[in-house]
Amino acid sequence: VHLIPVNPVREDGLNPKSRKRIMPDLLTEPPAIDPVYEAHVYCNIPTIAERSMEGHAPHYFKLVSVQVLIRHGDRYPLYAIPKTKRPDIDCMLLPSRKPSHPQLEAFIKHMSKGSAAQMDGSLSSLPRYPSHSLCEMGELTQTGVVQHLRNGQLLREIYINKHKLLLSDWTAKQLYLETTGKSRTLQSALALLYTFLPDFDWKKINMRHQWSTIFCSGSCDCPMRNHYLEEEQRRQYSLRVKNNDLEKIYVDMAKIVGIPTRQLRASNPIDSLLCYFCHNVSFPCTKTGCIGMEHFKVIKRHQLEDERERQEKKLYFLYALLATHPLLNQTVNRLQRIAEGKKDEVFVLYSAHDVTLSPVLSALGITEARFPRFAARLVFELWQDGKRPKEHFIRILYNGADVTFQTSFCKDYYKRSIKPMCPLEKFVNFVKRDMFLIFNSTSYYDACRRRPL
Repeated sequence: VHLIPVNPVREDGLNPKSRKRIMPDLLTEPPAIDPVYEAHVYCNIPTIAERSMEGHAPHYFKLVSVQVLIRHGDRYPLYAIPKTKRPDIDCMLLPSRKPSHPQLEAFIKHMSKGSAAQMDGSLSSLPRYPSHSLCEMGELTQTGVVQHLRNGQLLREIYINKHKLLLSDWTAKQLYLETTGKSRTLQSALALLYTFLPDFDWKKINMRHQWSTIFCSGSCDCPMRNHYLEEEQRRQYSLRVKNNDLEKIYVDMAKIVGIPTRQLRASNPIDSLLCYFCHNVSFPCTKTGCIGMEHFKVIKRHQLEDERERQEKKLYFLYALLATHPLLNQTVNRLQRIAEGKKDEVFVLYSAHDVTLSPVLSALGITEARFPRFAARLVFELWQDGKRPKEHFIRILYNGADVTFQTSFCKDYYKRSIKPMCPLEKFVNFVKRDMFLIFNSTSYYDACRRRPL
């Protein structure tokens, strides 16, 4: 279900002035999926300045903490279509090449001085910015760097310039930075951080390494999470084999490149085709023919249909609850400490992947959200009520849109209250207790081990 806009809208289709959702008429057919439009949204090519709802609150509210979960920016494909020429994309950073950013040159210079930073484990051996004339598999592109330079700049204008979340003499203890061990996530975090805190002191940077893409840290042992993921993968397979149009397209593409259809499927062609699409590069050709827009549309349309069915079947939702509890629990514990008066870790940045953000959105109940685009951002804001200083509220924003009242734990509160935010205790109760009710459990440990009836 997509938001139906009223009044002037932003280019992503969300109304910046209203949080109210206009529900579609259930008697009508769902809107037709436009795979080309959805691909453009996914690419997130930097164009016009973005308008966002971050930092909006009544004047008597004080912002006390911000936690940001990002997906890395635009990257080179993780898979290659066999027997085709790799997309010819340059991963050198050139300020003169579009898309660019006014601070791109300064960013490159600052990254070259980064040896003083504390980087956990293998992070210290990773490059701090992309630098290959022919991108390596999964490497962040210049577009990906620029996307996060823009994210950091936007968040700086709101949280530093307007709300003074961090003052000029900020300390290392006020930041918490964590990334997976991929160069694209580390580089995305550094790009955002550079425009958020320009020319920061490298000695204040302590980048923690997270080995798990779901950021489960020391709480990753969860058999039932794996069970629901396997069931979800069976659902995906079942939907794919029932799609005759998709099968015909795979057969046709396999003939073009001269490989078995099974091998083409395994190479995940949508990943490569999206790279051609996002960088405006012609789809590949062989002596037998060319892969074209029609091939792309059918595969992308199936991907979107799969996302829609995934929401309906609930297997992914059950997986998401168990997958994201450790990360959400860490988030809640930090917010509680800050609400009690602690001044540490007031700005948090997790740099992650689509497989990190997607289950978090699902677990929170934000079913109307699109699949995480390149450089997607999910923001948790903690606010203190100036009139009642002991009361704290949260806002949750996804790519600049306020989705607080789309969450399962705050939908009902919105109907009864005039406050434009959600009480912190509702989020705490959800993470500490209500997440497990669907499993007939009272704890994460029990839910991870209780077999469904």
